[in-house]
Amino acid sequence: MVKSKGKRSKTRKKLRKNIREKGKLSINRIIQDFPPGSKACIRIDPSVHSGQPHPKYHGETGTILGKQGKAYVVEIKNQNKTKSVIVRPEHLQKVEG
Repeated sequence: MVKSKGKRSKTRKKLRKNIREKGKLSINRIIQDFPPGSKACIRIDPSVHSGQPHPKYHGETGTILGKQGKAYVVEIKNQNKTKSVIVRPEHLQKVEG
């Protein structure tokens, strides 16, 4: 039988909340605003399924290019290439500096 290769395969440890973070999502995480050019880190919230980027981008830091609907376009440097990832604000975290 062929092994399943779903969206969340091999992410049991990566897409798991800390015991103190469990519960309802804060409204501030949903309505946070990122101006273009600012830095943001991708931290996937496993309780929100919509707008999740691919799990390989979890923990990556990138630059906000702009908005696309409710989501943001984040430019990430992946080895020698730059990639654009579309992420909802629930899965983003502001980076100071």
